[in-house]
This record gives sequence, C-alpha cells and structure tokens, in this order.
Amino acid sequence: MKRSAYKIALSIALLLTIGVMSSFATPNDKSDLIKASFQKDFQKAEIIGLETTNSYNKLTFKMNDMVLYAFYSDNGDLLAVTRNIRSTQLPIQLLLDLKRDYPNYWISDLFEFNGDGINSYYVTLENADTAVTLRANGSENWQFYSKRSK
Repeated sequence: MKRSAYKIALSIALLLTIGVMSSFATPNDKSDLIKASFQKDFQKAEIIGLETTNSYNKLTFKMNDMVLYAFYSDNGDLLAVTRNIRSTQLPIQLLLDLKRDYPNYWISDLFEFNGDGINSYYVTLENADTAVTLRANGSENWQFYSKRSK
C-alpha cells in the first residue's frame, strides 16, 4: 500500500512540475505573427516550410498546384512573392534578348519576383567560366545585376 501511494504522489508531483514548466514556455511569437499574416494574405494556400533569417522570413507554400515563396518582415509585412519559372514563361522579348545576347550560356536559375507592386524577372546564366545574373522590370530590357567567376 505504501509503495502505490508513493508512486501516485511521485506521478502527481511530476505532472505538476511539467505543467508549471510548460506554462512559462513562450510560444514563438514571431513565427505565429508571420503565419497569421500569411493566412490573411493567402487564404487557400498550404505552408510547406518556414525559414527565418536576420533580414526576412521566407515561407515556402503551395497554391493552385504551384510552389511559391513569400518573404515577410519580422512584424508580419509581406515584402515580396517569388516563383521559379521556365524560360518559356518569360515575356517573348526578354527571351529573345537572352538568346541573342548570351548564345553560349545556359539558364541555371530563373524566377519571377513581385514586390512593391513591381513585377521583375531574375535570371542566372552560366558557361564554363562565369555566372551572370540579370534583372528585368516587367518586360523591359535585361540589366546587369551581378557576375561571378567559377
């Protein structure tokens, strides 16, 4: 009898300790705020992942069978939305400019960026020695963004 009363008392003490400790645990307020803002902005979207950096919070999500990326500030403001695209989804003039100006390069990265009401495209082109990133606002001409040697 003494042994079972001791086990019950120990179990109750353990449960109380866990309950008190969990009441002091704080939820990730930043993550909760970002997710709440996201749900308001993209009501029918499914969150796939969340990455947090010092500069922004990146949510990977699926909407209408597309994978997209939303970037939020720490206070829940939507900064930009991006999606990877195929070269055939570029405005035709931008695609023709790439083929004309960079015939010996291949596309290693291409995405559409929408932020501050501006729709832009970023493309990274590579050859054996160099990687060049270009940017175009809307369907305007490509502009040099960055270059690195391999």
